[in-house]
Amino acid sequence: MSEVVFHVTRGEGGSVSAKEYRVPVSPGMVVLDAIHWIQGYLAPDLAVRWNCKAAKCGSCSAEVNGRPRLMCKARIDAYPEGQPIAVAPMRAFPHVKDLVADVSWNYEVNKRIPPFRLKEGSDRRFQQEDADRVQEFRKCIECFLCQNVCHVLREHDRFDAFHGPRFFVRLAGLEMHPLDGEDRLAFVRDAAGVGFCNITKCCTEVCPEGIRITDNAIIPLKERVVDRFYDPLRRLWSRIRGRT
Repeated sequence: MSEVVFHVTRGEGGSVSAKEYRVPVSPGMVVLDAIHWIQGYLAPDLAVRWNCKAAKCGSCSAEVNGRPRLMCKARIDAYPEGQPIAVAPMRAFPHVKDLVADVSWNYEVNKRIPPFRLKEGSDRRFQQEDADRVQEFRKCIECFLCQNVCHVLREHDRFDAFHGPRFFVRLAGLEMHPLDGEDRLAFVRDAAGVGFCNITKCCTEVCPEGIRITDNAIIPLKERVVDRFYDPLRRLWSRIRGRT
């Protein structure tokens, strides 16, 4: 059994530093296994959030060697042998303690999104291809890794004007649902701030569920907003018909 050095963020408030731990590892171990070993043998007060250990709950999000990851999917043998592995909390959100970040802002944002509303006169029938299109968005496990890596939130701190990739996934799932009759495009443009996204695709790169967030959610929403509010021919036609 070999040994790996871990540099784990410890502390809370303004007193935070990386503490070194030496962990015996065996084949197949993931970073979360190592964190549990540290809790069990070296630091029982180490704070970490986790639940299913099967990459389906999204609880164990952290930054491993500076990259947002689910600790339960980050295999230790995938990192360079002989080099320390650094584990830190998600940087975009307020730090609580050790590896725990406060992600409650995301749940407040979720409450603001207009919910599904059945289209008037709908017979509740739709094609399989319509179901397939929105099914991808339902894979989201709300790990918030995409939120953490998004530069609008992480670097520019625009929590006041931008809802982030996770919620464009939810908005896309609602907007593209064949039975939904709610009009959210003004919300997508204004409150959600879709215009802040400049299509870096960093959110797609870190998604553990493989959701093509940029291509299948954000870009289609941008296109719908442009068609509705910025297409000159459509605006002219709306004026002719007496609509604003």
